[in-house]
Amino acid sequence: MSTAREIAALLPHPDRLRDHLRALALLDAAIGDDPRWCQYTFAAAWGPGEQAALMENGSGDDFCVLFTPAGVLIRGFDHESEMSPYGTDDGQVWPGVIDEVPPALRRLLDQPAFHDEGIDAPRVTVCLWRETDDSVWHTGSAIDFPTGHEDPDGSGFLFRLLTDRSPEAVQEHFEDYYERPVPLDAVRHVLAGHPLTPAVAQALNPAALSDDALLQRIAAHPEVAAHLSCDGEFDLARRDPIESIALPNGLPVEPVAGCNAGGTHYLCGPALPDGRRPVLYTDSEGQASLIAESLAEALTLAIVLPCWHDALAGFRPPALNADYLDDHPDHPAVRDRLLTALRLPPATDQEVLDRLLTTAARTVPDGFLPHVPDDDDSAFEPMLG
Repeated sequence: MSTAREIAALLPHPDRLRDHLRALALLDAAIGDDPRWCQYTFAAAWGPGEQAALMENGSGDDFCVLFTPAGVLIRGFDHESEMSPYGTDDGQVWPGVIDEVPPALRRLLDQPAFHDEGIDAPRVTVCLWRETDDSVWHTGSAIDFPTGHEDPDGSGFLFRLLTDRSPEAVQEHFEDYYERPVPLDAVRHVLAGHPLTPAVAQALNPAALSDDALLQRIAAHPEVAAHLSCDGEFDLARRDPIESIALPNGLPVEPVAGCNAGGTHYLCGPALPDGRRPVLYTDSEGQASLIAESLAEALTLAIVLPCWHDALAGFRPPALNADYLDDHPDHPAVRDRLLTALRLPPATDQEVLDRLLTTAARTVPDGFLPHVPDDDDSAFEPMLG
């Protein structure tokens, strides 16, 4: 028999548990095609000083792990369990499940999110907790579990990915849920706490960050399109460059966006299904630079680091972006909202800057510094100083 008592011995330290749950939420969002069908989510601001990891499988089963200054509370609900308040004679929580929860954590079960209409009890069949000063996880010591069931409180299947946290178990879960292959290396990358880069996100769901999918999302979100065309200097309506260009490496170029200063962004290489095409930028002063390894990276750059031109000229934090932040103090909130709308992974200024400089350094040696065809004295100058 598997019950909360066995689960308590298998759970990790709360910090490791939080990191794992956050990684599961990142993986679910990256692999899925529609955020509405994600099972795992993570709320970084559930309440004052509180964070919450949530799982809902769409079949009536769910759990929540609440991280608070007083400790951690885990509440789970198996709708088929005999221990459900819907199955008890008095419509109350099964005896012993929450009776010993410390008062500082017990109050969390009274939140409306854990109650259903028509029943005067929290929606719970299994409960575990660990106060801040505890060294072990606890559960009810006097629970009389119903017999004849291998998993009477639902803890075995509800918390399977919390007790078996291996990349292989996580990969198997998401492959079964989404019914398509999920690369194990990408799962390992996220579970290890590494940033969810556009490259890893594309490996987890190639179609989600394809050029066509991203362009369709921009067209469907007026706020995104307006921000990109103005502050982001990535205007999809400006696709007519001042002059034609060619690359020394022979790759074809396709204008994808322009900017108010007369510059043009190009996708380099043939358009292939779910393929990644580097993005080249040329300005109106005869300079050019490779700025991203894909359209997804270029959009992330435009949103996170709107003053990226200055970075190629030698500016570095804190001077880089300082004037922009003075004029746009809401930039962090706008940035996060736009990245979410485009389903782009979160990224810090430093991560984006590092990617930009690494990519820009490839411009000349890899044959991305353009010239005007049939003009022998028309080579552009590299923007990277």
